[in-house]
Amino acid sequence: MKQFTLLTFFLIALSISLNAQNAPSLSSSEIIQSFKKLNTLGSVLYIAAHPDDENTRLLAYLSREKNLRTGYLSLTRGDGGQNLVGKEQGDALGLIRTQELLAARRIDGAEQFFTRANDFGFSKNPEETFSIWNKDSVLADVVWCIRRFKPDVIICRFPTTGEGGHGHHTASAILAVEAFDAAADPKRFPEQLKFTETWQAKRIFWNTFNFGTTNTTSPDQLKIDVGVFNPLVGKGYGEIAAESRSMHKSQGFGSAKGRGASLEYFKQLKGEPVKDNLFEGIDQSWQRLAAATRFHSLIDECFKAFDSQQPDKSIPALVSIYKQLLSLDEKEADMRYWKQQKLKETENLLLACAGLWLEATAADYIGIPGNKVELTAQVIARNNSPVKLNKISWMGQSDTTTTLSLKPNELYSFKHKENLPATAAFSNPYWLKEQHSAGLYTVRDQKLVGQPENAPYAKVVFDLDIAGLYLQCERGLTYKYTDPVKGEIYRPFEILPPATVNLSEKVYIFDGTASKKVQFTIKANTPNLNGTLSVKVPDGWKVTISNPEIKLNNKGEEISIDATVTPGKLSGKITASLNINGNSYSKSITRIEYDHIPYQFILNEAEAGLVNLNIQKTGTAIGYIAGAGDDVPACLKQLGYTVTMLTDELISNSDLSKYTAIVTGVRAYNTNDRLQLHHNKLMNYVNNGGNLIVQYNTNSRVGPLQAKIGPYPFTISRDRVTDETAEVRLINPTHSVLNFPNKISNSDFDGWKQERGIYFAIELDKNYETVLSINDPTEKPHEGSLIISKYGKGNFVYTGLAFFRELPAGVPGAYRLFVNLLSIPAQK
Repeated sequence: MKQFTLLTFFLIALSISLNAQNAPSLSSSEIIQSFKKLNTLGSVLYIAAHPDDENTRLLAYLSREKNLRTGYLSLTRGDGGQNLVGKEQGDALGLIRTQELLAARRIDGAEQFFTRANDFGFSKNPEETFSIWNKDSVLADVVWCIRRFKPDVIICRFPTTGEGGHGHHTASAILAVEAFDAAADPKRFPEQLKFTETWQAKRIFWNTFNFGTTNTTSPDQLKIDVGVFNPLVGKGYGEIAAESRSMHKSQGFGSAKGRGASLEYFKQLKGEPVKDNLFEGIDQSWQRLAAATRFHSLIDECFKAFDSQQPDKSIPALVSIYKQLLSLDEKEADMRYWKQQKLKETENLLLACAGLWLEATAADYIGIPGNKVELTAQVIARNNSPVKLNKISWMGQSDTTTTLSLKPNELYSFKHKENLPATAAFSNPYWLKEQHSAGLYTVRDQKLVGQPENAPYAKVVFDLDIAGLYLQCERGLTYKYTDPVKGEIYRPFEILPPATVNLSEKVYIFDGTASKKVQFTIKANTPNLNGTLSVKVPDGWKVTISNPEIKLNNKGEEISIDATVTPGKLSGKITASLNINGNSYSKSITRIEYDHIPYQFILNEAEAGLVNLNIQKTGTAIGYIAGAGDDVPACLKQLGYTVTMLTDELISNSDLSKYTAIVTGVRAYNTNDRLQLHHNKLMNYVNNGGNLIVQYNTNSRVGPLQAKIGPYPFTISRDRVTDETAEVRLINPTHSVLNFPNKISNSDFDGWKQERGIYFAIELDKNYETVLSINDPTEKPHEGSLIISKYGKGNFVYTGLAFFRELPAGVPGAYRLFVNLLSIPAQK
């Protein structure tokens, strides 16, 4: 029995967490679908570079129609993209897009995996990509995923030959093709073989495409109609795919539901050749396992006898199938793999047929190491099922007083208090626990590599007897509450320090010798908190805190403490820590809350940049029209500008002439169709002497630019310069933008982050002037990163330069140039 318990525990641990929430109940139609999957032994792994690269129509078809174990390996978490729903960039955006992928997978039925590769932004070729990622490290992760997932077939979204455009796209295909062979070679990455074994997929394909003007499909390619209708779901795969793809909200991928036939095309890259079918010659039945052929008829009989009105009638047959699965020999890798998968699937069917609901919640969503946690476990067997609860293990502590036979449709609740270990690690996405390079996350535990998110730290295990079969069902601890508008809401259980300390800005900008107040917000995660705040600054800087003492009586209470910082000459960091009961805590918390994904947060070190600028500025009043979300207004306020966020009403009804300049946020013309209605008023503002600075907008997909932006025509292209160190040539050195009030030189483009700029202007009207010329290596120069036009007494500017990244990062030259844009002199 001990061996059985360990095996079952191992199988449960393999299951993908739904953000630690209770596994969803299955309807009878979903149970029927699960029976079909139980009788299918086949797997396919789809590989691409980013969240939203996956073909959701194909994934849904393979998973829900062909009943194959289907996975999507996204090499990155999408950290380098743009964000349509908020201000998050970098790691925080990657966390959002990770959860959007998991939400998409819950719809299309596939599983989700990642490598350690960091999305460092747009890349024009795989050579640049590999130079930043470390090709061998990411290849190792792809091999690891293949060895663990054991796909019969691998499918690439992109080709190795560059038609996918993005360097990451091409790199994903190159890595997939290399990993196809490397995964089967015991000499490649042998350290992985402590945990898994080699695997040779049968073949690998490229899922060719017809995107925009690029059509890589052809009539002689292998074709599959994935637009069929699934009556058990009540939807076609075009409809399911649209629901899945529409979860990529931060990228603006809301999709219309397709209905009817839809062909997908495939070109074989390697492996055993085929004529008509991706899985040609691959047995997807129990016949592939010589010692397990009987299971096809066992499962088929159970399925035929299934009563959709009384699913519990299938329990005895499912128990028999489970026990026979347990008896299978595990000497061969293929048998081991499918035994584990089918045990997991059979267990889920048993729970569904029994109508079992198991849940573990905490009285609060925050737990502190060493403190008690109040727990509630609930269990109900909603069908007429022979289920007995033997015991509950609360975070490793067994409680046999809960033993009872479950009465049909009666909810049982059990309360318990348990101490969190004092050594419990604080919650944090595992790939963000340590500092990482531009190209690769730091993950030291090989078993974590590829996992989409953390497994829940705190768990409750239900020890069950279902018709004589003993199962241990694990539930991660969550917090549940009722919102008066949204209804029942789950959020993850968080293990946090006694208090966090947040700085009000990511970077503090100083000008000369003037001191500035820096505010620290301390939030108590436990009651009766007493401590002191300690702050450190670089050599040459000074910091004074009038009262560093912290006294917070209630959990959740906050206090703000101001420090006066006097600048030194050299830039550096300001760091904060809290001394509480003799222990030092130095974590800040960034919370991410959107309705379409579960609550997320990141714990970082409590620190911010300190930058002393030598900068001159003119004017004080700036109007800012919000776009998709950026931190530029806060950065301008730090320079001493008064920034007014211009709502639709203010633009319509207020006098704009009081603003020295008006700035539109990133993608403002993509996300705000009202700006077209305000075009004439904004042009009048410029004509009368104002400066209008328009930051980048995209030219397609989200809000196609059919609107007028400037006083004269220009086109927004997809041109960009991704090398943040690319030479910037000052081609119009006498222009005021490069001279007033700050003299701009090439050194002002040192230290830029991620890219020079994106979505440059082309096809310029003769009234526009250009001042900069930039290009990536081997490419022709681009002059559309910054265009300026006089119009009446004022000036219009469109810029694709990445100010939205550079200002929050504290890049001095970006501040100096942006101030110059705000300060272009009016015409007399």
